[in-house]
Amino acid sequence: MAEKIINLKINGIDVQVKEGTTILQAAREAGMKIPSLCYLKGINEIGACRVCVVEVKGARSLVASCVHPVSEGMEVTTNSKKVLDARRKTVELLLSDHNKDCLSCTRNGQCELAEISTVLGCEARKFMGAAPKSIKDTSSEWLVRDNSKCIVCKRCIAMCKKIQEVSVIDAMKRGHETYISCAFNQGLSEVECAACGQCINVCPTGALQEKDDIAKVQAAIADPTKHVVVATAPAVRVAIGEEFGYEIGTNQEGKMVTALRYMGFDKVFDIDFSADLTIMEEAHEFISRVKNGGKLPMFTSCSPGWVRYVEYYYPELIGNLSSCKSPQQMFGAVIKTYYAEKNNIDPKDIVMVTIMPCTAKKFEITREDQNAGGVPDIDYVLTTRELARFIKRNGIEFKALPEKEFDNPFGIGSGAGLIFGVTGGVMEAALRTASEVLTGKELLKLEFDDVRGLEGVKEAKYNLNGLEVKVAVVSGLVNAKALCEKVKNGEADYHFVEVMCCPGGCLNGGGQPLVNADTRNFGNYRELRANALYSSDKKMVLRKSHENPYIKTAYTEYFGEPNSHKAHDILHTTYVNRKNK
Repeated sequence: MAEKIINLKINGIDVQVKEGTTILQAAREAGMKIPSLCYLKGINEIGACRVCVVEVKGARSLVASCVHPVSEGMEVTTNSKKVLDARRKTVELLLSDHNKDCLSCTRNGQCELAEISTVLGCEARKFMGAAPKSIKDTSSEWLVRDNSKCIVCKRCIAMCKKIQEVSVIDAMKRGHETYISCAFNQGLSEVECAACGQCINVCPTGALQEKDDIAKVQAAIADPTKHVVVATAPAVRVAIGEEFGYEIGTNQEGKMVTALRYMGFDKVFDIDFSADLTIMEEAHEFISRVKNGGKLPMFTSCSPGWVRYVEYYYPELIGNLSSCKSPQQMFGAVIKTYYAEKNNIDPKDIVMVTIMPCTAKKFEITREDQNAGGVPDIDYVLTTRELARFIKRNGIEFKALPEKEFDNPFGIGSGAGLIFGVTGGVMEAALRTASEVLTGKELLKLEFDDVRGLEGVKEAKYNLNGLEVKVAVVSGLVNAKALCEKVKNGEADYHFVEVMCCPGGCLNGGGQPLVNADTRNFGNYRELRANALYSSDKKMVLRKSHENPYIKTAYTEYFGEPNSHKAHDILHTTYVNRKNK
């Protein structure tokens, strides 16, 4: 049955849209932008901020365009004096008790409140009322919440509840005294937060930000007694350019490497190497579980937000997690054991820094059993956003940089390691290796299309040398919850499951460049970043983890073979039941 088409006028222009479309969406389709603050499509559609109000002929008052559906013959005005005055007053009231230390705010230049204020011609100090008591939460390793900058749009609450489903934050009190916090005003470190940082990504102001570790890294670089190594995650290279004016989905690996060298790091390596190492360990662990009656399905353990979620909410499924460390932690373990011995460097003198798309990685480095060399595997984690700020503070003109390659021996990664940055990538990388190991035959087609795509849940079956393997790929914790329930209740017959905490995978991690609400609502930023990873993989000569020459050397010289006793001591880890701690 064909969808009904609605005819209406917006600012005197004839517009046709599908039935059920909101005024805000209809205006956008017609090339007219209506400002909004609280609205996030499919996530936070509550019409609360009133910035998106418009006039509808015949209506007694202005209506919130983000939730008001169109109707046949409707006449809408989005730019009358009445509308503009109402929007301006609303934003000026929001500014009345807002912390206006804009010059020192990490969101300076990327603040949606500031942008709308400028567009509407608002006076920042027109209304100066009493500000409610500010609450600043710095308790966690991964995030800072500053309620003096919060406008109570509730986008963070909706993201935490609807998409990540952990619901550890909510609105407290009412009216002018409303603020966002955890139950009983606990800090984020005291509640069952997954540390994913998705709340930061949707915040329109600087009320939420990752905990900044730039100064600590800078001090390490300046210390002549320290050997400072940096390694970057796959998803960073296809996002860092956005911070310097490049289009979304532009791979800036070469300039990123050069920038890190200019900043004074002793070695610049690629986490893609340890992604390949993870596949070697994980694929062989999976084969061992299948052959020896191990616990199935086996869950991937690359995403620390997902691992933390299991430990808090489904501790009975901890045994399903792969014992492999994440690529980040594996990399640090390799540097502080194999690399340290090979280069005659005391692990205590190595400072290992990673650049990650993820705020949960800041938590991960504090986990127990992550110190293969007798010292922490990783010392500091900077998000993609922090790296951009760090580059700018060093006075580096990113666009003018030449392109350089990573240092060896840990600067070589395969295309399989590269696609770890997108949901389904870990599964596809594992299948490329497991298939050839089990069949002894070279794959004619390396793309496993069934596990590609940004859908929250994907399933597939593969016959690997007579062994039928049923796999699933899940991203976003609301989907992970549904999966866990099926496994817990014995309703899932999967063998191997990839789970990424963040919707779409690491390319949409909580530490990636900020994307404003307009782009989130009407753009395709995740697809663009994912396509950049897949496109780069397709162009590479080395596309399978088990064919990485430096991986082969690492096993020959140091680890022996995948899942060996030594490999387990250095590259594998344990988990804890956090539910009753």
